[in-house]
Amino acid sequence: MSERTALLVDWGGVLTTDLFVSFRAFCADSGIDPNSIAKTFAEDPGSQQLLFDLECGRIDEAEFEPHFAEMLGVPAAGLIDGLFARVGPDEVMISAVRAARNAGIPTGLVSNSWGTRRYPQDLVEELFDGVVISGNEGMRKPAPEIYLLGARRTGVEPEQCVFVDDLHFNLDPARDLGMAAIHHTDTATTVAELERLLGLELN
Repeated sequence: MSERTALLVDWGGVLTTDLFVSFRAFCADSGIDPNSIAKTFAEDPGSQQLLFDLECGRIDEAEFEPHFAEMLGVPAAGLIDGLFARVGPDEVMISAVRAARNAGIPTGLVSNSWGTRRYPQDLVEELFDGVVISGNEGMRKPAPEIYLLGARRTGVEPEQCVFVDDLHFNLDPARDLGMAAIHHTDTATTVAELERLLGLELN
C-alpha cells in the first residue's frame, strides 16, 4: 500500500485508555455483572437507540442517565461520570498524533460522543486540523457521511487518509471510502502501523 498523507482518529478508546475496562470496573463496583453494559447494548434495541440518540445529540446526558440507569439497575445520578471514571489519556497515542501533525500531516478527529463536554478543548485544538464530534453533527459512525465530513474539515480527500478506531465495525465504511483503516487494539501496534502507512517516525 502506498503512503498515506493524512490521519483521522477516534477519541475514546484510541487517544484514551480502554473505555470497556472502565465500564466493567463501574459495573463491578455497582455490584452487577461486569459485562452488563455490553450485554444491555447487544440484547436490548431500546438501549441501542438510547445511545444513538445521545451520540447524535438528540438527547443530553440528563435525559440519558435515568433511562439507562433503569436498564442497568443502578442509580442515575452521575452515571456517565461513573462509567468514565477510570478513563485517562493514552499519552503515547496522543504524542503520535502530535508528532504527525508537527511533521505536516493533516490530522482530524472523528468521534462518537457521550456528551460533548468530555473533550479537553486545548488538547483538541493542539492536535487536530479538523474536528467532527457526533453530538454536534446529528450523525454518528458508522454513517459514511461522518467520515467524509472528517476528511473535508481536515482539508483532504478520503483516499489520503489513515483512519484509526477501537471498534471494528466503524472501520468498514472508512475502507469503502478509500481510507486505510487501523483497528486499534494496543498502542504499540497502532503506532507501528501508522509509521508504516504515513512513512514517519512518530515516537
